[in-house]
Amino acid sequence: MDVSDEFDDGMEPIDDLASFEVVNLSNPGLLDLSADDDGQVQETKDKAKLKTKLISAWNNVRYRGWSLKSKPRLSKSCPVCLLGQSYQLSYSGERESFRRAFSSLMWMTYRKGFQSLDGSSLTSDAGWGCMLRSAQMLLAQGLMLHMMPTGWTWPATHHQTKDDLEVLDTHMLDDSLRESRRDSGKPRRRSLGNTLDSETNEERTHRRIVSWFGDLPSAPFGLHRLVELGRASGKRAGDWYGPAIAAHILQKAVAASEVSDLAVYVAQDCTVYVGDVLNLCGTSHTNLSVRCRSGWKPLVLLVPVRLGSDMLNPAYTRCVKRLLELRCCMGIIGGKPKHSLFFVGFQDDQLIYLDPHYCQTSVDVRQDNFPLASFHCKTVRKMPFSRMDPSCTVGFYAGSRSDFQTLCKDVTKALTSSEEKYPIFTFVEGRNDEEMSCTSDSVTYIKTKDRPGRIKKKSSMDEFVLL
Repeated sequence: MDVSDEFDDGMEPIDDLASFEVVNLSNPGLLDLSADDDGQVQETKDKAKLKTKLISAWNNVRYRGWSLKSKPRLSKSCPVCLLGQSYQLSYSGERESFRRAFSSLMWMTYRKGFQSLDGSSLTSDAGWGCMLRSAQMLLAQGLMLHMMPTGWTWPATHHQTKDDLEVLDTHMLDDSLRESRRDSGKPRRRSLGNTLDSETNEERTHRRIVSWFGDLPSAPFGLHRLVELGRASGKRAGDWYGPAIAAHILQKAVAASEVSDLAVYVAQDCTVYVGDVLNLCGTSHTNLSVRCRSGWKPLVLLVPVRLGSDMLNPAYTRCVKRLLELRCCMGIIGGKPKHSLFFVGFQDDQLIYLDPHYCQTSVDVRQDNFPLASFHCKTVRKMPFSRMDPSCTVGFYAGSRSDFQTLCKDVTKALTSSEEKYPIFTFVEGRNDEEMSCTSDSVTYIKTKDRPGRIKKKSSMDEFVLL
């Protein structure tokens, strides 16, 4: 991506024409119309497969677009925020650091050609699975923070390539990176000397995390598993999911997985009950000033919120920016109306996001050294804050009890200013005595200092229908 002051918010261009599946309706081989005993059953199956292919092709056209317009461009004159880290793109070292960090984020997209989802003939999630894919990206970011060293970047991003961010000359890179990160408070990125000739322990962990999101029934965070867990909320394969339901599905998926050293807490009614968090993470203390003697289970905190009625309330724009500026922030799943996205940062008045609306062929993650490239994206997308759907879920990570203390303090500060009349969510001492479950995204709350106020029901605003 050229780093300039231009911006084109048109349809997204086609990155790879070869990835599009063209269905030839004149090909008689697509449907078996033979009149044998099983002919009718076979015809029904083939029609279902053809329908899946048509949906996949249509969504590629609709959401990737046939437009040849130029891609959105980042500006060199304005800093870019990416999940708690600021980059000044006018400096070559900063620009390279941003490129590596963005390209190292997990990218989950529509897939096709996987085993049919239980209870359906669907072998692709194109057209309906965007929120589940966005949720996968949010959880993947949490797992990367949980299992990988701070500041880790994918070694494949360390090589000189012609891409969207004007990579500087190699001999200038090390000094630039050293200078730009001197005062960042984070470890320097791994040097360009790393190669992919033999995988390190970190890269094996990276590959393991990717495999957990594979498109097969045994993957703990794969689409098959998330759809299965969604049944408790009245959802099934082919339905559309809202960000609150997605948060609860992630909570259940982690609880049932092999990642036993990670806790997931989903806030209810825009309220984080500190006592419940402390209990979940291994201590019953409700006073944050008391030293924890029994250890701490790292925490993924998910907070479903609503930032307006039918559209984003502009008063919350600055609040969203402040949250994305926090080191503890994992990102935001939401999108624009009827179009789910994973927000990871911003530049000026434009949100930066990863887009799941790109149908790729399913990867068999059971194979040794399965390809990783399709799980990472080098193309930065952005859109105006004004187009953001008000229904979303914000994610945070706290690796230790002291991290949670800092999280509470920093998030509260970010949510409290003279600009917002009401904070979008709050932390309260004690525990929630009411047993609650999520079966719909239709009811949300905004907290005042005294009591919660209920917002008018309107379930359609929480769904991301791709029609």
